[in-house]
Amino acid sequence: MLKKLLALVLMLFTALAMAAVDVNKATDAQLDSVKGIGPVTSKTILAERKKGNFKDWQDFIDRVKGIGDKRAADLSAQGLTVNGESYKAAAATKKDEKAAAKEEKKEAKATAKEEKKEAKAEKKEDKVAASKAAASAAKPASAKK
Repeated sequence: MLKKLLALVLMLFTALAMAAVDVNKATDAQLDSVKGIGPVTSKTILAERKKGNFKDWQDFIDRVKGIGDKRAADLSAQGLTVNGESYKAAAATKKDEKAAAKEEKKEAKATAKEEKKEAKAEKKEDKVAASKAAASAAKPASAKK
């Protein structure tokens, strides 16, 4: 019986330790309990929160010095939330944007290459036409003699 009671108490403490800590409601001690947040970061968070609650993760990242996408993802994995929301990888969004920009750059490069090729072909055609015109102009002059 005692073992079951001890196991129950241990499970309760484990559940509390893993409970989500909302950055807009947490105390200094609760913020410190999140792995990855020390006393300096928790004081920075509380100082920024005094200016107003964090609207979302991006607002949190923008306002708290030392918090970027990677660290926000790590803190979220440790149980930190903003308005009850865990961090949804904005990094994935950035990767999508990077991929789109890369694809756009690739297309622009291909277009420029194609335009250069067309300009070269056009220049060659003009040169051939000019030489043909010069050759045809020279023939009638020699035919008259």
